[in-house]
Amino acid sequence: MNRKTLVLPALAGLLAPVLAACGGSGGAGDGGNPIVVGVASQIEATKAAPAPLDPAQAYDVDAWNVLRSTLQTLMRLPRTGTAPVPEAAESCGFRDTQNEQYRCTLRSGLKFSNGHALTAQDVKFSIDRMRAINDGNGPVSLLSGIDKVEAPSDSEVVFHLKKPDATFPQKLATPAAAIVDSEVYPKARLYNGFNVVGSGPYTLKTQRKNGRVTKAVFTKNPSYKGGEKPKSETVEMRFFDDSAAMEKALRSGGIDLMNRGLSPTQVRGLENSRDNHIVLQEMPGQEIRYLAFNTKAAAVSNKAVRQAMAQLVNRSELVRDVYSYTGDPLYSIVPTGLTGHINSFFTKYGNPSVAAARKTLQQAHIDTPVKLTLTYTTHHYGSSTVKEFRTLQRQLNQSKLFDVDIKGIDGWQQFRTDSTAGKYAAYGMGWFPDFPDADNYIAPFVGKGNFLNSPYRSSTIESQVIPQTRQQTDRNAAAAGFKQAQDTFADDVPILPLWQGKQYVAARDDVTGVEWALNSSSSLQMWELGRGVAD
Repeated sequence: MNRKTLVLPALAGLLAPVLAACGGSGGAGDGGNPIVVGVASQIEATKAAPAPLDPAQAYDVDAWNVLRSTLQTLMRLPRTGTAPVPEAAESCGFRDTQNEQYRCTLRSGLKFSNGHALTAQDVKFSIDRMRAINDGNGPVSLLSGIDKVEAPSDSEVVFHLKKPDATFPQKLATPAAAIVDSEVYPKARLYNGFNVVGSGPYTLKTQRKNGRVTKAVFTKNPSYKGGEKPKSETVEMRFFDDSAAMEKALRSGGIDLMNRGLSPTQVRGLENSRDNHIVLQEMPGQEIRYLAFNTKAAAVSNKAVRQAMAQLVNRSELVRDVYSYTGDPLYSIVPTGLTGHINSFFTKYGNPSVAAARKTLQQAHIDTPVKLTLTYTTHHYGSSTVKEFRTLQRQLNQSKLFDVDIKGIDGWQQFRTDSTAGKYAAYGMGWFPDFPDADNYIAPFVGKGNFLNSPYRSSTIESQVIPQTRQQTDRNAAAAGFKQAQDTFADDVPILPLWQGKQYVAARDDVTGVEWALNSSSSLQMWELGRGVAD
């Protein structure tokens, strides 16, 4: 996700701060107050990224939560589980034994929120548009396996793939394949601003200030035809500068639910808040945090430097002292809980060892201390990020093998733009899965046009592992290939995995559907939230 990014060990995501444009309110359920979701993050428009809610550009958990509620895809993830089911489609499936041709038949009577009919031509337009715009910060890489799209009738879409890809139905369930109105969205350029014209369960109006969304109002779409059943007429997102202000609003009743940007201290405090009519729910998480490297930057171009860092970083200390066990140490780019996961970094490097790191650098004739700057985004991943990077700095510098500085960048879009431009040698990133499969933790980080725009290449992963594993409809049969890729990552260290987050949702005790609030991709399912007695 992304492309897609992470937040704190709690998350799935939403937006940020206050005023301007259109508002709107309404009832929830049978006419009560709207469900109000709070978030300590940002959705902003910048010169480099002017269209934060255009699916051709949007590739972070905040924007994707908005798009999943307002735009339809042919497929969707179910309430629970990982196998996608039809959404705008009535049915979809491979029509050949090689998994190279995928056909979908649309539901009848689909309409966009502006009243325009949604046809197979709009689906073809949306996919072709994503590929034509080819935004470097967007999720276009998820559709790179498409050779061509055909719309032989108003109700049928045919995808011809370049190579077999058993994960393709999962990709069609992401906002990368969101269906937009061909009469509204420009064919070859971004739809700048914050407007969304879709056919999803909700319509959207936003309030903005200084180029940032401060409030988003989601109103039940009367024209929606799909598999979801929205529980509330209206859901609002309100945005806070920090998680402390957001928690204060939850405790006072100003918001009904929060799940983005919770600090470890807040998690511990909210665990004992039932007397304040607040319930905290913990869920398994597949979001990860990692260090990314520009493998052409002088400071880290020699993989021995990256390997030495892997031998020094103490993940258990990070999880214990920074995150208070609201996450778990992670020793692979693929998180635990997914088919094919192995602890490849622990197998290769074991426990933190200064002696082992010194030997690695000496054998590569690297002069020490190695001077290096670790860059991070100050707000996007929560308030504990600065403490995390101070801890990493101390761990590396105490070895006397490194001389590390740290640098925080305030704006997420600026951080993202500069990191993909190769301006940082080493920097902190997070990843929420686009879809819950090991492929989505491997393929986005290798090859031309990868999510990080990293110069790292692995012919083994690109030409062997990914094509072979994508031929396996049975994902258990793909596990051997995934293990090979994880071992390659551990040896080359283009990415250094740090920890895997747990997920938490804190809500007022009259909010229903909290147990369904996050799906297997850590995405917020706003349509599940209601008030009163659950179904």
